[in-house]
Amino acid sequence: MFKKPALVAVVAAAALALSACGSSTLGGGSTPTVASKPTFAAGSTMEKLSQAGKITIGTKFDQPLFGQKGPDGNPVGFDVEIGKIIAADLGITPDKIQWVETISANREEFIKQGKVDIVVATYTISDKRKEVVSFAGPYYEAGQALMVNKGDTSITKPEDVAGKKVCSVTGSTPAATIVDKYQAVLVPVGKYADCLEPLRNHQVDAVTTDNVILAGFVDKEPDAFMLASDTTFTKEPYGIGLKKDDTAFRNWINDQLEAAEKGGAYKSAWESTAGKVIKTVPSLPALNRY
Repeated sequence: MFKKPALVAVVAAAALALSACGSSTLGGGSTPTVASKPTFAAGSTMEKLSQAGKITIGTKFDQPLFGQKGPDGNPVGFDVEIGKIIAADLGITPDKIQWVETISANREEFIKQGKVDIVVATYTISDKRKEVVSFAGPYYEAGQALMVNKGDTSITKPEDVAGKKVCSVTGSTPAATIVDKYQAVLVPVGKYADCLEPLRNHQVDAVTTDNVILAGFVDKEPDAFMLASDTTFTKEPYGIGLKKDDTAFRNWINDQLEAAEKGGAYKSAWESTAGKVIKTVPSLPALNRY
C-alpha cells in the first residue's frame, strides 16, 4: 500500500501541472472481460444476479475521478470501473448495469431497501456502518484533506479550522471528524459539489472530504481552488457496500478484487480514470475478510 503524504503530493503536483488547460482529464473507463456462463452456488446472490443478467449499482454522480455523470448520462470514474469489474465477473455486460445515484446520506438505506445490489461510492468502511450493512474490500484507501480558495494560506492543517465554517456532506465520515475532532462549524450539504459555490463566494472557509475527491475538484478548476496542504489526517478505506450478513457474496467480491489486481483489471481501471490525474497506481489494500 502506498503512503498517504506521497499520494497527496502526487495529486497536488498533477493538479498543478494541469492548471494550464483548466479542464478535467477524466477518461471514459476500461472494458473488463465479461465472464462467459459463470456458475455459482444455488440460491446465492451471485447466481440470482448472473441468471437475471443485470445488476443495480449505486455510485456518486458528482465526484470527478471516482464517480461523475458523463455526457451520455452514465457515470464515469474509478468507482464505476470497480462496479463494472464485479458485474463482468457475474457475466453481466456494462450495458446491463443500472446506475443509481447514491449520496452519503442514503447509501445504507438504499442497500437495506433493495434499491441497489451493491454500492461503490467512495464509501468508507466503519464499524458503525457495519452494524447496518456489510462491506467487501477495501479496494482503495484515501485520506481526509481540506480544500480552500486558491491563494488562501490561512488554513494549512486541520487544527486551523477550529471555529471556522467548513462545508461537507451530511452523514459523511469527514463531516463528523472535522466537527468532533477539530471543532469546525459544519455547513452541511447533500453533495460535495454543493460546497463549491459557498467556498468560491467565501460563505465557508474550507471544504473537507477525501483527498482524491478534492483533487478532482482542483483538477477541474485549478485557478479557483487548491488543496490546503500535502498531507492527509485520516485513513479512509473505501469498501463495496452490500446487504448485511450476505457473507457468501462479500467473500466472492473480495476474491474478484484480488483477481482483478493480479490480472491487471484493477490497474487498467485506475489508469483509465483517476490515473489520468493521480499517476501513481495504488496497490489493492489488505482486504478486511471479517
